[in-house]
Amino acid sequence: MSDESSGYRQSRLFTDEEGEFDEERAREDALPIEDGEVIDTDELSEYQQYIEGRGIYDERNKINDLTGREWKFATKSVIHRQYPPDFQHELRGEHGGQKPPRLCLELIQRFSKAGNRVLDPFAGVGGTLFGASLAEYEGTGRRDAVGFELNPRWVALYEEVLEAENADRVSRGEQRLAKQEMRCGDCTDLIENVESESIDLLLTDVPYWSMDKVEQTRNTNKTRESKLGEFDDGEIQTKSEWLADMKAKFEQFHTTVTGGGYVILFIGDMYREQSFNMLAAELASQIQDAGYVLKSDVIWYDPSKELHVYGYPFSFVPSMVHQHILIFRKSSDSDAY
Repeated sequence: MSDESSGYRQSRLFTDEEGEFDEERAREDALPIEDGEVIDTDELSEYQQYIEGRGIYDERNKINDLTGREWKFATKSVIHRQYPPDFQHELRGEHGGQKPPRLCLELIQRFSKAGNRVLDPFAGVGGTLFGASLAEYEGTGRRDAVGFELNPRWVALYEEVLEAENADRVSRGEQRLAKQEMRCGDCTDLIENVESESIDLLLTDVPYWSMDKVEQTRNTNKTRESKLGEFDDGEIQTKSEWLADMKAKFEQFHTTVTGGGYVILFIGDMYREQSFNMLAAELASQIQDAGYVLKSDVIWYDPSKELHVYGYPFSFVPSMVHQHILIFRKSSDSDAY
């Protein structure tokens, strides 16, 4: 890695016209560079510190542990990234809606600090929990996480994935990932045992409706049914019922989140019955009514997403290659952030 690309310059020996060592020039060349500007660390404020290779960290930062340079990157409204099919993907893929642990890690890094407590009330196979554990080695420090999951199969699969991943990590000479707390049961019951304002970050992929009632298989000899189902009047919830259910649940979660804490939701839009359902916008409205402030809508675009020929040649039907990441915040006495 070059000196310039690493964000700082190494010291070099300089001589003056008389052949003597020029201390002033050497010191100037050793100063860090932030966004192309040379930074004199002696001129930093008492609440600032330069972290080699990362930039200037401001100790007044109450949201996360990022430097200014890292913060700027984290404010991008689009995450344009393919996450490699690693981290026991074959195991986790049994759950059709699992999220990449390192994507969860990125969001945890942006909206929490080391040592904070993270909750995923719809934990699935534990992408949020793995992200919180990865932060110990690939971020600014581990977060403690707790997940709620109704389906005992997904709870068991989290344990299975953790065991397999740690075996691989040990074989590579890496440290084991910490086991996080995964509770099996209905989130509406489990949330009652969570202390008021004890959750610093809520990060989850919301269920669309009765997802786990829809059969899904990884047997290539059988048809892999869509786990997303349809909004209808049968056993699966209608859209209005689902929206009302989500609002009620997040009203319940509200007391457990700290004042100023962030709530982050994955949600995708849908095309059903020849009509586009802008679920992200509809859900955002319900969550705001539940007492949260909408701060941003970040788009996650995976360029590796497979395209399908829908509707051709008679009608335009979109191929969904993105998801929304809705960013909410619980109001506090201070609205500085």
